[in-house]
Amino acid sequence: MPFNGSESRAIDPNKASEWTKSFREKHPGETIAHFFGRDILTDILNQEGCQGIRFYYGSDGGVPQLIAVGADSDENDQLGENRIVADEACGCPDRCSQPNILNS
Repeated sequence: MPFNGSESRAIDPNKASEWTKSFREKHPGETIAHFFGRDILTDILNQEGCQGIRFYYGSDGGVPQLIAVGADSDENDQLGENRIVADEACGCPDRCSQPNILNS
């Protein structure tokens, strides 16, 4: 089924809290989140034909990375000349929110 931009949904913060707690328990001391600024996300979403953003997990010398790339209605990553692939997101720990139900 082709992407149309309405995929995904909001979830209950308590469910998100359970999932993030489970991850933290299985991966103590590891990166628990990444932050992408509005500008790069808007740049990806504003690419012609972009229906949303796909996030890939990666590793740079053992340091977890999150890579963002636009996806079109055919469910394909938007790669190639003049297309944006984003990383250099701010990781947590180092740049984290105040303690809350998702990170504590």
